[in-house]
Amino acid sequence: MRSPDAVPDAVAVADWYRRATRELAGHSPLHVAWAHGVAGDDEVIELIARLPRERRQPSLVFSVATWLGAEAGDYAAFRDWLVRHWPDVEAAARERRTQTNEVGRCAPLVVALARIPGPLALLEVGASAGLCAIPERYSYRFTLPSGEERMLGSGAPEIAAVVDDASLAPAALPDIRWRGGLDLAPLDAADPDDAAWLEALVPLDRPDRLARLRAAVATAAADPPVVLAGDALDGLAAAAADAPAGATLVVASLGTLVYLAPAARAAFPDAVAALGARLVTLEQSGVADRPAGGIPAGRFVLALDGAPIAEASPHGDRMTRVRPADPS
Repeated sequence: MRSPDAVPDAVAVADWYRRATRELAGHSPLHVAWAHGVAGDDEVIELIARLPRERRQPSLVFSVATWLGAEAGDYAAFRDWLVRHWPDVEAAARERRTQTNEVGRCAPLVVALARIPGPLALLEVGASAGLCAIPERYSYRFTLPSGEERMLGSGAPEIAAVVDDASLAPAALPDIRWRGGLDLAPLDAADPDDAAWLEALVPLDRPDRLARLRAAVATAAADPPVVLAGDALDGLAAAAADAPAGATLVVASLGTLVYLAPAARAAFPDAVAALGARLVTLEQSGVADRPAGGIPAGRFVLALDGAPIAEASPHGDRMTRVRPADPS
């Protein structure tokens, strides 16, 4: 156990990894086991505490380890690998960023885009390689409450989602005439090194997500979206400058705003509105949506211009319609 006089940074790291055992529970049992092991391991915590605070994130450390060759296994095996390779892990963690392109989030995205008259110009912030900026190139299978399946599109990968209300399943894919992305460190789906980093961001015990990612990378590589380097707030206007006047500009944030400083996050909706754009968000409750009838903190909410549409799983495979509150 850690002594009461342990350095504050080490205590904060242990708490972060302890929280991660809960936050990652629905995503990766392997990462949960690793986070649990780190949280009680003084030596490993001291190593991670050497990193700048924003680089200590469990998902980043685990992804860097995967990228450098760590294999799936119990915590003892992972710990042995991590300690032996720590200089390389530390160097990479100082350079790399978590840039997960979770294309499963395109299912909620097309649900929201169906509510906006087209044609559309789509700009994604925190776009990574822009895999979520090409939602109409994929195919979708929405399972309705009746058990009926609504199929859209024909491209790879096929993205599946279960909805509790048929009104959530779009009747057609969006008509997107222009697209772009904005990211602090853009990736290129056609670059093998960038594709390898995207793969490392997928937990080793999620072959389903890895297969979906590889299919999306292959689709994007044929005609990669243009992703500009820039801050989500300060670079927004420049990234949108080439959007055609004849299309409705839509700015999408799929799990990005939570990483912004509170002041920038609060200013973001007004910056989008200043462009005359619509805002689609899939973020944790309270980050980008207006009060949504008691959705607990930490749950993901799909919202359009701040108005909740559905509560969603973090990766978009389940959606529950948010019904307007009773005015009485």
